[in-house]
Formats: sequence, C-alpha cells, structure tokens
Amino acid sequence: MLSEPRSGRLAAWGNALLAGLVPPDDAVLAIVGEDAVHRVEGVPGESAPVGLTLALGRLRALGASGLRVALPAPGHPLGLSGPPEFNARALEAEEAVVCHGAALGLVPEVHEAGPSGDVHVEVVWHCLPVREAPPADVPSLGEAERELAEALREATEVLTRLDVAGSGPVAEAAIDAYRARALASRGREVLAPGYPPRAVRVLELAQRVGTLVSLAGGGGHG
Repeated sequence: MLSEPRSGRLAAWGNALLAGLVPPDDAVLAIVGEDAVHRVEGVPGESAPVGLTLALGRLRALGASGLRVALPAPGHPLGLSGPPEFNARALEAEEAVVCHGAALGLVPEVHEAGPSGDVHVEVVWHCLPVREAPPADVPSLGEAERELAEALREATEVLTRLDVAGSGPVAEAAIDAYRARALASRGREVLAPGYPPRAVRVLELAQRVGTLVSLAGGGGHG
C-alpha cells in the first residue's frame, strides 16, 4: 500500500516546529517515523552531515519561515522552480522539500539494508540551493480537493466495473484491510498541528485514492 512520502512528513512537522507548535524532539520523531535515522548533508555552515534538529534550527536561522513539498514526475515538475541541478535530483527521488524564506531545498537519498521484514533504513537529506521563484503547477487546496474528489469517484466506479472483490481471497483481504484502516483512522491526527481542516480533508482524500489505486494494481485476475 502507498504511504506518505518522507518529504511530506518533513514539510508537515518541520512547519509545525518552525511555527513553535511542537517541540523539536516530537517533530523529529514524527519525521523519522519507522526509519532508523535521518541526517542532513550540505547544511550551510556545517562541514559534515548533521541531525534533523540541528538542520531545522540552522534553516530557521538562515531565514526559512516554512517548508513545502515538491512531488515531481518526468514531464511534470510539480513544485520545482530550479535550478536544473536541484530539479534533476528531485526528479530522481520523485520528491523534495523547498524552503520559504531561504533559497534552499532538501532531497532525500534512502539507504536500505537487511532482510525483508527487518530492513534497516537510513535517510540522507541533501541540502542544495534552489531558485527563488513561484513553484511549477502547484494547485490550490480548493483545486486539489475538487480534483481528488473526482478521482475518488472515478476510481470507485472503475473498481466496481472490474469487480476487484471477485478476483480472489488476496484482493478481498486487501479490501478488508483497507476498510479496517479507514475505521481505525477516524479521530486520529492526520497532519501535524497548525494545518487548516481543508488540508486534512485533502490528505485524507489523497490517501483513499492512493489506496484504491494500489488495490487495483496489485496483480491477479480482475
């Protein structure tokens, strides 16, 4: 199943930290999630990789007042404003974080080791210069909510026509797990503190669409 990109966690909890809504330790724990460790390489004034707490503090001292997510794909540089070197790294990673107020961006490089079920994950965020310009093709919250609601309706209709539930026990188990997660998520904190209710609705819609698409693309008959 799809999960949120690491850039989403960094931007959301980094913004909560920059706004003074959460303590640094809580923000870092939320950003790291199930990974083993995150470090930031290339922070101005630092000659070696540093931890997230120091990196976010340094970015704030450099003028960063907020963070935003970029989720580019080939031919669709969503959220990027250049230069080409940063865009190339972000396209390869398919995600990045860009600072407001400081001409810097962060791109994750993920290192995994170990057997399935016991994978050790370390993440190095590369801090790079970015061009201070409006990001490409970023919709407003209202536009995103309308587009996702339409995508959810279309995905549901397609899955109904394909009869995914009739494609065997694996698909049925996946659908049951999806319903269980939907019930369990009611009332939980979807986003970091400080975001408006519409942002929470947009994220919930995106999670539902992503889960439905991953169910349809899971292979097997139907």
